[in-house]
Amino acid sequence: MTPPPRAVVFAYHNVGARCLRVLLAHGVDVALVVTHRDNPAENIWFERVADLAGDYDLPVATPADPNSPEFIARVQALQPAFFFSFYYRLMLSPALLALATHGGYNMHGSLLPRYRGRVPVNWALIHGERETGATLHRMVEKPDAGEIVGRQAVPILPDDTAGEVFAKVTVAAELLLDRVLPELLAGTAPLLLPELGAGSYFGGRQAEDGRIDWRQPAAVVHNLIRAVAPPYPGAFFELGNRRIVISRSLARPRDARPHSAGPELYAEGNRLLARCADGGVLRILALELDGEAIAPAALPARLGQNPIPLLV
Repeated sequence: MTPPPRAVVFAYHNVGARCLRVLLAHGVDVALVVTHRDNPAENIWFERVADLAGDYDLPVATPADPNSPEFIARVQALQPAFFFSFYYRLMLSPALLALATHGGYNMHGSLLPRYRGRVPVNWALIHGERETGATLHRMVEKPDAGEIVGRQAVPILPDDTAGEVFAKVTVAAELLLDRVLPELLAGTAPLLLPELGAGSYFGGRQAEDGRIDWRQPAAVVHNLIRAVAPPYPGAFFELGNRRIVISRSLARPRDARPHSAGPELYAEGNRLLARCADGGVLRILALELDGEAIAPAALPARLGQNPIPLLV
């Protein structure tokens, strides 16, 4: 009998856990799972790959630098046929990639070559995309630039949050890997060279990037709110020394209510509405005031004014 192909798997997050399960279901010999130590300052809302590997009695490594000579020597001794990277956060060097005799493959959370780089789901929502997905591609020195093995698309609905879309992308990654893995392991999978010039590349984001600019149109504000909604840090602004985080909104048609010259928040019954610079209106469904979750319509009373001007 032909022995199962041996792989070293670099994995983190929900995509890492689901795709590791797919490899095991297909009989791949996972010689080592390489993952990250959790950052105590980060909200760990996702499945821990290290725990999953422990359930299956798989060896685990958490190197600070997977490209160090010592770690490369450890991997070389395993004689892997494949590398798989599933939401692992560090780039693998050419010297490390060269150890996989049948190549290294990465699962990326967009439809490459669009949204190469960091946090692709968040960027897709910020730009108002109506579709994203997962792409399996060969790893090369340049990030997210190698030949494409396959893609799986998912829809983005107008009021989806990043967490909801990420859940769809996780399923897309599992479906895609399960579909293409037999041919990939057999060496018969077709590879498509991406046209990078037709794509896009974006860097990482920080919590401060969630600051709302109320001079922007309603569609832009709404896209930011849903792109950084929990479990991400949230979209925020300040009124004086009060910090307000908006974690959910709905776009709604313009209304005919008389309004001031600028953006404002105002309560109508049990609803809180935000009129933006272009006259577009959002309904605010969830927010925090100075870290306390409150009913959105209660905000004007808590701040002592209705409406609340947003450009002061």
